[in-house]
Amino acid sequence: MVNILMFGPPGSGKGTQSVTLAEKYNCLHLSTGDMLRAELAAGTELGKRMEKIMAAGELVPDEVVIAMIANKIDSTTGKKGFIFDGFPRTVEQAVALQKMLNERGMKIDQMLVLEVNDEELMDRMKKRALVSGRADDADPAVINNRIEVYRSKTAPVIEFGRKEGFYYSVDGVGTIDEIFSRLCAHIDRII
Repeated sequence: MVNILMFGPPGSGKGTQSVTLAEKYNCLHLSTGDMLRAELAAGTELGKRMEKIMAAGELVPDEVVIAMIANKIDSTTGKKGFIFDGFPRTVEQAVALQKMLNERGMKIDQMLVLEVNDEELMDRMKKRALVSGRADDADPAVINNRIEVYRSKTAPVIEFGRKEGFYYSVDGVGTIDEIFSRLCAHIDRII
């Protein structure tokens, strides 16, 4: 089993690349936001628990998110691993994820961080706004804030990945295919 953490600022292409990488390597693409919505929609016990928490206006606790991921990992068959899209978001989540994977005889193999300059991110999000209609992708002040929040919040997680020895910086500028090839070069080293 291979477990890859995909990171990058908003507009870096991590979602697009995660889906394509999951297809190529027969891995399951795990987006915690998608998973939360699916648990709620399915009315699972975990979904009901999260619904109560969210209805009270609270954030879903890390242990609940980790339990949700553990359930997904435990119920998945026929896959060669997992690609975590934008998760973990804190060092505490990274430590909890690492512990949960270790309990299953697995580990975090790589943290691939797409490096993209701010000007490129701004251009990409403005283009995405035209397609998606998302107003937050069109406002430069909102874009800048999202980039800054990403950098300030994920910097400790990236540092954790460096210390643990699974951090890899990937040039995220170029065509989708060029970036995909760079990511594959890293993954091919461990498969």
